[in-house]
Amino acid sequence: MSLTQEVTAMSNRKSTFALLFGNRGFFPAFLMKEAREELPRVIKEWGHEVLMMPEDATPHGAVETTQEGKLYADWLRRNHGKYDGVILSLPNFGDETGAVAALKDAGVPILIQAYPDDLDKMQTKNRRDSFCGKVSVMNVFYQYGVTYTALKPHTVKPSSERFHGNVDYFDRLCRVVNGVKEMTVGALGARTTPFKTVRIDETTLQRHGITVETMDLSEVFARVKSMSTNDDAYKERARALSDVSSWEGVPEIKLENLTKLSLVLDDIADEFGMDALSLRCWTEMQTELGISPCLVLGMLNEVGRSAACEVDVGNAVMMYALQLASAEGCSGLLDWNNNYGDDDDKCILFHCGPMPMSMMTGKGRISDHAIISESATGSGSGFGCNTGRIVPTDMTLGSLSTGDGKIRCFLGEGRFTDDPIPEEFFGCAGVAHIPRLQDVMQYVGMQGFRHHVSVAPGHIMEPLREALGHYLGFEVTVPQDE
Repeated sequence: MSLTQEVTAMSNRKSTFALLFGNRGFFPAFLMKEAREELPRVIKEWGHEVLMMPEDATPHGAVETTQEGKLYADWLRRNHGKYDGVILSLPNFGDETGAVAALKDAGVPILIQAYPDDLDKMQTKNRRDSFCGKVSVMNVFYQYGVTYTALKPHTVKPSSERFHGNVDYFDRLCRVVNGVKEMTVGALGARTTPFKTVRIDETTLQRHGITVETMDLSEVFARVKSMSTNDDAYKERARALSDVSSWEGVPEIKLENLTKLSLVLDDIADEFGMDALSLRCWTEMQTELGISPCLVLGMLNEVGRSAACEVDVGNAVMMYALQLASAEGCSGLLDWNNNYGDDDDKCILFHCGPMPMSMMTGKGRISDHAIISESATGSGSGFGCNTGRIVPTDMTLGSLSTGDGKIRCFLGEGRFTDDPIPEEFFGCAGVAHIPRLQDVMQYVGMQGFRHHVSVAPGHIMEPLREALGHYLGFEVTVPQDE
């Protein structure tokens, strides 16, 4: 699959939803039939697939009694793995006991939607009372400890744009919950000794379902050095790397080693089932291979296999959560790097170049690593930095760490601006406008978060916050709200 095809596949992904219709017998049952036609139709129009229990499995294809709820729960079990979330629709009041029997072991996010009454249809033969029914369902779910999502407005027509927004929110939430709760993240190479900022507790991650797989950097180097340059996979990847950035003045051997590294990281990630990875990127990369892996990591981030540098496992997890929530399906990792003059709400976010190409203003330029090659490993040893600028866009930011047996993270929103950065500024950078930035930086420093921050395009914080905090049990803070 080409880079363009992989990016398209990531951005087009949509959750599949199982639908449940709640009924209560002394309210109009004909409303079930209308809902079974309307709800799947509009959800499919928005690009999602749906699953529904057969209409003849229960009266009206709905759930009212505890026994009907058990039938639905059994149907869910038989279809395990085919759906990402459940939408519980209440065309009338619904029965909370049947609903909890159906969904208490669903194991996926649940969105509760209630139909609104029409003021000219309040006779007994037409009225829904779903407004009240939704409160009752939520109350019993709360008593049983069933985790669920309820969005505004309290009642909403499926055909409305407001419900379209709710489904989009729920889609992002489902992708994050299902993706992060059983993810595998790679740590390739030992943490660089001075970078104690990126230390992480693997046991705490594991208790939240996140597995860390490790590999010594010497194994990565051995695979790179033994790889042939004659097969089609190598030639295709070399062309892809050549196309995404400018290589003027870069020695051919640098493209060769970066191409090999790109394929090796793919192979390792596939071998261990890694959803995300973090890589020790200096200074052995420069001394052993004569390259910096920034462009390679940027390509991984472009296609949705989140890749962090400096063995920052925590932010690799956060990057993966962000890209799952993002419509564009990508994320990047940056340093909290510089103030921007005297503007309290702006700063320069920077890194050596592991940003996804779609978050850059255009093609980058492959350069030597100005900091490492000049101070540590010698000129020409660090080619692979993808120098460029970040495209102006709304963005969501976050970072993740562990402490006291908990996964801790913070989230926020801001915007990359078109404010200028000096031409001689090294690497890939952008000016970020972040409301209450000074409060955010106080929080980062006082709560022990790292010098890295993960970013993704778009304002997607709210579904991300609910997914990580409400469903996955992370400790989530938004300093801008404090």
